Amino acid sequence: MSKLFKRTKILATIGPSVFGADKIEEIIMAGVNGCRLNCSHGTSEERDEQIKWIRDAAKKKGRSVAILQDLQGPKIRLGAIVDNHLDLSNGDEVILEAAEGYEHDGGLTLPVQYNLAEKVKVGEPLYMFDGKIKSEIVEIVSDTAIKVKILNDGFVMSKKGLNLPETDFGGDIITPKDMEDLEYGAHQDLDYVALSFVQSATDIEKLKQILLSLGSNAKVIAKIETKKAISSDENLEAIVEAADGIMVARGDMAVEAGAEVVPIVQRKLIALCRAHAKLCIVATQMMGSMVENPEPTRAEVSDVATAVIQGADAVMLSDETANGKYPVEAVKEMKKVILYAQNHSRVATMKVQPEGERAIYDAISATVARLAEEIEADVIICQTASGTTAKTMAAQRPNIPIISVTPDTRVANQLALIYANSAFTRKYSENFGAELAKELKDSGYLQTKPGKKDLLAVIVSGDKNKYGTDTIKIRHI
Repeated sequence: MSKLFKRTKILATIGPSVFGADKIEEIIMAGVNGCRLNCSHGTSEERDEQIKWIRDAAKKKGRSVAILQDLQGPKIRLGAIVDNHLDLSNGDEVILEAAEGYEHDGGLTLPVQYNLAEKVKVGEPLYMFDGKIKSEIVEIVSDTAIKVKILNDGFVMSKKGLNLPETDFGGDIITPKDMEDLEYGAHQDLDYVALSFVQSATDIEKLKQILLSLGSNAKVIAKIETKKAISSDENLEAIVEAADGIMVARGDMAVEAGAEVVPIVQRKLIALCRAHAKLCIVATQMMGSMVENPEPTRAEVSDVATAVIQGADAVMLSDETANGKYPVEAVKEMKKVILYAQNHSRVATMKVQPEGERAIYDAISATVARLAEEIEADVIICQTASGTTAKTMAAQRPNIPIISVTPDTRVANQLALIYANSAFTRKYSENFGAELAKELKDSGYLQTKPGKKDLLAVIVSGDKNKYGTDTIKIRHI
């Protein structure tokens, strides 16, 4: 069972390539544990359908599946461009003008969905189309327009993003569109909200207050993609502590801070998330070639395997499932890489230094991980109300499955993306962990070792009327 149970999870972006109940069911059956709804694209009506399809597929599979709402944030994009293509040459001077409904006439004045004139300074760099076009700001032309000088040959297309790594946006990262999406999401069945272009822990705290005011109990994921977020180890750790999870958004990070910093920041973030028992998602172009091709490149296989070996909770598919030609194949290939990597290379154990309010959880989790390994247990069962016990248990990166059981459906869905966790919702009883283990054993989902009749389980639990986990049991099932 341990060799077939993937511990690093798969988060898949939903888009045109998987728009339909059958397609959603197919990718979930293929191994998807969570679905990302990208607020940069699509309508509320489409979201309504997607959420229903995801929940229906999860119910059919008998498994929890997380839904993540990814806010667009202050993603600055070009407007519509004639014929969706404009060639640019080194030395061209281009006007970027903020204007609603402006139609590009084919010249070198381009519409932008943001008033850059209010924020930028002359001399600052500006990158277009994921860094493919480099330019420098040479003039503030008017209250709504700036002029940039193009520094290389290339082309741009409609709605492609702009990056300004040295521009100070003053913490203004939750836009009016984000507020509309948050208000919509507060009334939907969403488990996580991802905040784009986070710069400090204050951004996370602000979003949590907004969610609280809207009556939402969704967890907050901080997307790490700005130069300011990674400006110091102290700032980075403060963001991890404030958030419920982190997304290593490698695409914009590479443009904003330089591609060479991304592998180091990725490793650092995974370690920080483990230390603080927070979810860590590694994202962007993990199997990018599969947008067009039925198999990944060797470099992409290595990229996914590295994230697994480092101990990421989840790896994400973006265009591969949203717009690619081979969405199901991408999920299957990613699952294959995850299983091989985890079965042939263990994640390093983490030395626990219990402190603060999580001290008991950390100490118990470390003890359970060692105990489970020493007695060669088949499974760890976490009976949890809030999910905290399961998260601290996952931070130990055990090499056997963690089965989490909770009476709260939202908690079960959120745990679906946590390392090694398979989460189930059951009505509370004194022994509902052992009862679920027997149920899963009888169904064939949990299997005993060859030659053994009983399933050996370590069960972690506590009194539901008291705070915290305080009991470890060993059971033959």
